[in-house]
Amino acid sequence: MNHRHRKVLHSLFSHPIPTNIHLHEVETVLKDLGAELGHSGHGRVSVALSGKTLSVHGGDHGLSKDEVTSLRHFLTECGVDPVRDYPL
Repeated sequence: MNHRHRKVLHSLFSHPIPTNIHLHEVETVLKDLGAELGHSGHGRVSVALSGKTLSVHGGDHGLSKDEVTSLRHFLTECGVDPVRDYPL
């Protein structure tokens, strides 16, 4: 994972919750983590990683705080720890 992707991953777990992260940035990070992405209708993106799935609404806007929180919980459940696994 390159430095830019590590920064995006760390920003997902930062406090306060950021609202300027775009889904296309997160998609590349998820692909680096080994996730399978599927694009469904109405701009939704389904993510499958470590036997777990999540659906996020994609768009031209930044992710909302609720979407960032969902991604954060999803990655934690999948065993991703950015500080331990992907230090800056």
